[in-house]
Amino acid sequence: MPFDTPAPESTTTDRASTPLDLEALEAAHAALRAQDLALDLTRGKPSPDQLALSDRLDGILAGAYRHDGTDLRNYGGIDGLPAAKRLGAVLMDVPAEAVLVGGNASLEMMFHAMLVGTHFGWDGPESAWANRPSVKVICPVPGYDRHFTVSQRLGHEMVPVPMLDDGPDMDVVDSIVADDPDVAAMWLVPKHSNPTGAICSDEVVARIAALGNRARRGFRIIWDNAYAVHDLTPDPIPMASLWAACEEAGTTESVIHVASTSKITFAGAGLSFLAAGPDTLTALRQHLSAVTIGPDKVNQQRHVMLLPDIDALRAHMARHAALITPKVDATIAALEEGLTGLARWTTLRGGYFVSLWTPPGLATEVVGLAAEAGVRLTPAGAAFPLGHDPEDSHIRLAPSFPTLEEVRQAMDVVVTCVRLAIARSRAA
Repeated sequence: MPFDTPAPESTTTDRASTPLDLEALEAAHAALRAQDLALDLTRGKPSPDQLALSDRLDGILAGAYRHDGTDLRNYGGIDGLPAAKRLGAVLMDVPAEAVLVGGNASLEMMFHAMLVGTHFGWDGPESAWANRPSVKVICPVPGYDRHFTVSQRLGHEMVPVPMLDDGPDMDVVDSIVADDPDVAAMWLVPKHSNPTGAICSDEVVARIAALGNRARRGFRIIWDNAYAVHDLTPDPIPMASLWAACEEAGTTESVIHVASTSKITFAGAGLSFLAAGPDTLTALRQHLSAVTIGPDKVNQQRHVMLLPDIDALRAHMARHAALITPKVDATIAALEEGLTGLARWTTLRGGYFVSLWTPPGLATEVVGLAAEAGVRLTPAGAAFPLGHDPEDSHIRLAPSFPTLEEVRQAMDVVVTCVRLAIARSRAA
């Protein structure tokens, strides 16, 4: 997002309305360095209090390791337990019969999907993307850095497109798909996007569903439902069903839906889910059968006992929201008090991140200044392919893991560092 959108004007005589006194800001930064802080806003990890919401997983089976005639402790069941498939269907808004259930990391499922497309092909070896002159992947930016890491690992050429408030800029996406036959895939977090919090509008969902009819055969969209139920609002925020839109457009095979419980239950011991059309599932099952003899069905059963229906899931997520919201509010309050008129940021309705845009050319300096003062931030540019933000303006803030008081301390540092960087640039 460019910096040409004006920030809201301050209506109070707060910190943001005071002049940027370079000497005073240098002294404030020195005082922060002297505090010997060690705070971390780098990754969107659940806090210990959030993880504790799922502590009932421990011992929930009470030794009952059989379900519907299946010994949960044994091999087999590459699709997953029927009840776990139904849980995944709720998270992804897809039919349960289209779901595969995996281990704790949806990233692993996405890697395997992109690996199949790149090297094995969705319609046999001759259809592998690697047979093309180049493999290009559309990457909405700012976006999820680990998506980009997968593409980098597999040798994809990443093509950035702007991420707007209602999803990726579909005029740009449509143009790229129409003009370049080497475009093989597209990454997207459609709801509470990492890191801007964008939610795809009904129009964007419909246009994404139509891409499969315009792109070269074998094109796949990775529809990463990482924050599908992570609303911070009193009522869940609805989003149009991509599965339904694809059924109407005849493009079901063009989308691979993924989700996980990583930020619902235990981040390191949850479930991942993947859903796709029948042909895509056949190719994935063939690949996964060479990778695993079956998923962790014991953990699947633990999860469906903890979250047996949509009401239990919503109540569980409301408890998450109650823990995250005060930290998000503290983050936004600090930005409003200290940076109104100087920078821009997102206001979250869900998800885990606040995006902060400094004036161009200052994000790297701000991250460095914060590190000097004991606050670790995600590297500037991390939300862009190969870590290159052409504006050097975007910083991702992740307030979920620290305590509320630590968030307040860290944001005091962040605000001071942004103000100092701006003051230095104006004095140069």
